Amino acid sequence: MTESSKPPLLNVLPLKERMKIPRQHMLEQPALERATNFTEVNLGYSEELARQEAARCLECANPKCTNDCPVGVKVKDFVRLIVAGDFMGAAAKIREDNVLPAITGRVCPQEDHCEGGCLMGKKVQPLGIGYLERFVADYEQRHLDTSKLPKAPPTGKKVAIVGSGPSGLTAAGDLIQRGHEVHVFEALHTPGGVLVYGIPEFRLPKQIIREQIDYMRAMGVVFETDVVVGKTVTLDELMHEEGYDAVFIGTGAGLPQFMNIPGEHLNGVYSANEFLTRINLMHAYEFPKYDEPMLDLHGKQVAVIGGGNTALDAIRSALRLGASKAYVIYRRSEAEMPARKEEVEHAKQEGIEFRVLTNPIEFLSDGKGWLNAVRCMKMDLGEPDASGRRRPVAVEGSEFNLPLSVAVIAIGTGANPLIQSTTPGLNTNKKNYIEADPVTQRTSRRGVFAGGDIVTGSATVILAMGAGRRAAQAIHEYLSTWCEW
Repeated sequence: MTESSKPPLLNVLPLKERMKIPRQHMLEQPALERATNFTEVNLGYSEELARQEAARCLECANPKCTNDCPVGVKVKDFVRLIVAGDFMGAAAKIREDNVLPAITGRVCPQEDHCEGGCLMGKKVQPLGIGYLERFVADYEQRHLDTSKLPKAPPTGKKVAIVGSGPSGLTAAGDLIQRGHEVHVFEALHTPGGVLVYGIPEFRLPKQIIREQIDYMRAMGVVFETDVVVGKTVTLDELMHEEGYDAVFIGTGAGLPQFMNIPGEHLNGVYSANEFLTRINLMHAYEFPKYDEPMLDLHGKQVAVIGGGNTALDAIRSALRLGASKAYVIYRRSEAEMPARKEEVEHAKQEGIEFRVLTNPIEFLSDGKGWLNAVRCMKMDLGEPDASGRRRPVAVEGSEFNLPLSVAVIAIGTGANPLIQSTTPGLNTNKKNYIEADPVTQRTSRRGVFAGGDIVTGSATVILAMGAGRRAAQAIHEYLSTWCEW
């Protein structure tokens, strides 16, 4: 490209001046107010704040932000359009690579990906890429006429997507834009997968998910709920009897893991999956309009065991449901917690107490089958383990009891075995996750692809979306060439 043919720089500020602009803070609900409701914590950017933040971009020649994005969003390009005030153009640019921008703008750990690669971060705070993506997506939702969305010429090929979580939705969005007929099968009564049942309303409102799925319906994607693939219909029946040319499996990893300590059978001990599903799909967050009696937590002492985002989602939800005391019990130090720093900070502001370097060893009963307390031991940190984090080591003689009415175990999940057990020839690993090529996401079965947590184990929304994009590309190539794999 010659100098004269390069696109014009829309940002007229010199680079040194851009570095002087502070990162624009996103307004939030006051901590004590939001701790009593399920309304979204972050309130978004105004148009003015968005353009001020976008003006900070250094427009790097080799934008590492895009290289570090699992779905390859062209950050520099969409930010330039924000600077110019072309917000709909910015939304269209994001959607070239990301079909769920309003969702990733809220729950993607940008600090580990695009913002982590931002050159500004070496001297000042990185560009607020996630905030800008959220702003653009919300602006688009308010102004877009979905009846006018362009449709790709049909190819005559049919693809079944099993699971409507982030990997499945991404694969569906990319494939429909290539002209393939796409049907998404969801086991629950509401599409969205973990986005709906696993993430609380105050972090990702259900309305946002509905809007993104409605957008995909307008693109032509068909959603069928209450279909349990592996039970209602098998994968082979989809391909042979119902005529699907390819299948993508994106069922996630929703099998709860437990600690295997005494007392886990007691009433009042939940897995994080059950706890958050009751809140999200049984509308406990809309009390008193909906009454979920098992989650009447008013005046109760609640603890979550674990240090990831799911753990924080659960305990912050418990606080909003009326818990008088809300604890995070984590066996390592705060520095090792895998949860996003923003979520940890929000939890602390809301009054949640962190009991780090602490490990439960027994749940104690009130004598009537209900949880009464948890017995814990203090921990020290030893040498790093396989995860790279320092291994927790028990401190002898440090046992103590913490009174509790409810405990939520959030130490990870495993692979649901249903599809694997009903699909002959589908290879899995020792943990029963589906084996798939890391580049094409193809499995041992011809025409069957898989991605997201059902392949990798529990990970983030954006990493699952990255797998969905890779799979969509490979499925398109497969359908276009009918190559023998």
